[in-house]
Amino acid sequence: MTRTLTVDDCLVAGIILVAGLAAAFLLRLLLRWLGRHATKTRWSGDDVIVDALRSLVPWGAFVGGAAAAAAALPLTRTVHHNVNQSLTVLLILVATITAARVIAGLVRTVTQSRAGVAGSVTIFVNITRVAVLALGCLVILQTLGIPVAPLVTALGVGGLAVALALQDTLANLFAGIHILASKTVQPGDYIRLSSGEEGYVVDINWRQTTIKSLSNNLVIIPNGQLAGTNMTNFNQPEQDMTLLVQVGVAYDSDLEHVERVTNEVIAETMKDVEGAVPDHEPAVRFHTFGDSRIGMTVILGVGEFSDQYRIKHEFIKRLHRRYRAEGIHIPAPRRTVTLQPGGGAGAGLEIPHQREASIDPVEAR
Repeated sequence: MTRTLTVDDCLVAGIILVAGLAAAFLLRLLLRWLGRHATKTRWSGDDVIVDALRSLVPWGAFVGGAAAAAAALPLTRTVHHNVNQSLTVLLILVATITAARVIAGLVRTVTQSRAGVAGSVTIFVNITRVAVLALGCLVILQTLGIPVAPLVTALGVGGLAVALALQDTLANLFAGIHILASKTVQPGDYIRLSSGEEGYVVDINWRQTTIKSLSNNLVIIPNGQLAGTNMTNFNQPEQDMTLLVQVGVAYDSDLEHVERVTNEVIAETMKDVEGAVPDHEPAVRFHTFGDSRIGMTVILGVGEFSDQYRIKHEFIKRLHRRYRAEGIHIPAPRRTVTLQPGGGAGAGLEIPHQREASIDPVEAR
């Protein structure tokens, strides 16, 4: 028979509950102190663990204090069972959320630290988090006495209908996993699609890939479309790339002198301009006898795709200034226009016409 609730019982239960709250507060302070020391270590995984424990341990102390306070009260067996079950469910819920946070954080840390693995994609993190939360929900249902086996069976049957209704979503999901597993695209890569979109890959999640263009706009592409289109990845197999600049000099130029001067300008540009490759060997290749000039291709080394514009800008300025100092002429195309006025005295007069052109537009790969 359950005895009557007294003031002493309430006082003891209150003291126990307050002790649990105090323990939770002190443990949170201790974990905050550990967190400050964890940030000083080289491994970022301890930051994730301490941050997760900062939520779990105080809640555990509170739940333990609440359970002890409930045990000190003269409650009926049914009420005591319901209280303990509710506290257990609360503790499992907090532990599940904490475990999902810890495991997802560790997955993110591992992918960021390993070469050749996508470092900032959310698809792996989201899949891991959903799996842990689903497992925690099953444990909660089992704790509440709800049979799990029929529920899993029903979910399996209903999953087929859901899969048929979400074909596009699932296609994008598996396309994203395939892209990451094949390592064809990773966050940070600069890509260009055959449809014209180009930019840096910011993230690959369960449905879409986010690309940030050079104009600072975000382009959202479904994973299925990305996996099924022709694409150029400027960071694979290596980030360094070559930049081709088309130049032309006059026919009366000393080509040996032109090549030597151009190589010196290339070496100077590779050394001074940010983003260039300092150990790049100067390369000049003559290739065309044009209408008014001899064409050549200058090959520059670029460390990263967006650096090509700055390097091209500086190289053209320096080359033009050096050619003028060395007396190397960059001819403008000439056209001869013959005027034939009917029976006039100026029949057959040839008037040369010039178009201003110094260096052909640069074609970059």
